[in-house]
Amino acid sequence: MDFSYTAEDEAFRAELVGWLDEHLPKFLAEWSEDESPDAEDDASENAAPAGGGGILSQMERRRAWQRTLNTGRWAAITWPAEWGGRDATVTQNVIYSETMARYRAPGIYNANGLWQIGPMIIRWGTDEQKQRWIPNILNADDHWCQGFSEPQAGSDLANLRTMAVADGDDYVLNGQKIWISSAHLAKWGLFLVRTDPTSIDEGRKHEGITALIVDMEAPGIDVRPIRDVTGEEMFCEIFFDDARVPMANRLGGEGEGWIVAMGTLGSERVGTAGLAIGMRSDLDAMVNLARSVNPAALEDPELRTRIADAHTRIEYTKLLNYRALSKILRNEKNWPEVPLAKLQWSYLAQTLAELAVDLLGPDALAAKGAPGAVDGGAWNRLYVFQRYTSIGAGTTEVQKNIIADKAIKMPRQ
Repeated sequence: MDFSYTAEDEAFRAELVGWLDEHLPKFLAEWSEDESPDAEDDASENAAPAGGGGILSQMERRRAWQRTLNTGRWAAITWPAEWGGRDATVTQNVIYSETMARYRAPGIYNANGLWQIGPMIIRWGTDEQKQRWIPNILNADDHWCQGFSEPQAGSDLANLRTMAVADGDDYVLNGQKIWISSAHLAKWGLFLVRTDPTSIDEGRKHEGITALIVDMEAPGIDVRPIRDVTGEEMFCEIFFDDARVPMANRLGGEGEGWIVAMGTLGSERVGTAGLAIGMRSDLDAMVNLARSVNPAALEDPELRTRIADAHTRIEYTKLLNYRALSKILRNEKNWPEVPLAKLQWSYLAQTLAELAVDLLGPDALAAKGAPGAVDGGAWNRLYVFQRYTSIGAGTTEVQKNIIADKAIKMPRQ
């Protein structure tokens, strides 16, 4: 692994730290800090509190923070400078992710748009599409969602079956998507649909997929929020019933949707080193809080061992991410570090949530609004919600199968 930073990298870090020192305190003074301890800069905005008012309030806070970042060209650092970015390198992206995690910066409004959809449009879009949507994404004018998952596709995205049939200058969409984060708040969405109905039966399931930018307010689109175990509604299912999408909204060529999507999805894991920093902050926070609300727990040998184990695993995870980064810098495939890091994230997220309620005592299990709830019920929410990490961003079962098959090369039974 290469732990060295260039002079340019250090200058990048210094500029970011200086900007945050100047602007973040002012922002936090204006906007209340009410995000849950597991708040992430992810596409789902799942850190929003329960209840419609809470979600909308949190989203406005995120919109304001993204616009503040944009004033310093810190909202989309990996984008080209001509589109408001900084042409940041992979290393600088990791520096950015870690620094934001250390500062516990607020979440952003349009993570899907900034990290995935925007780069797709910059790479594959026409000049007209770029002019129309890139400024919109960057300045958080509209919220965007990303529609890939389907009920019958399982964990294999290429099994998607939502059909788009050409009709004049439009595509007519019919089908269903599910687990689409914040779709009920989105004005626009990037969807993968099937334009070749024969491709699955003929064993060409990765072909015949097309990427479309969809107006979520168009007729024939029914968005239904799904209430999760925490009582929140940030995931949705979407039904298309003869919904019309202009062909001018197609991103890339017909049948090139798989290439369009895969070209940017790989970057989703680049900044995962920041997750290790965030998890370390969560561990420190729960230990410090236990000193005041349940100090006897810190004398328990078993709990002390679990704290040490969590700390060690977090450090290992950070090193795993650095090893993946070193491979990228050497133009090597970051394999199998990426699926291993995903497994580590899932395991540690749930481990920390369970450790928190044991450290903080019975009141940590009290929900929001209950008398004596620790941190207003935030740790209760964390404990319940973190079960999603076994599924989100790639299911644990599938990741293990991939590692067994591709990395360890275990014999098939």
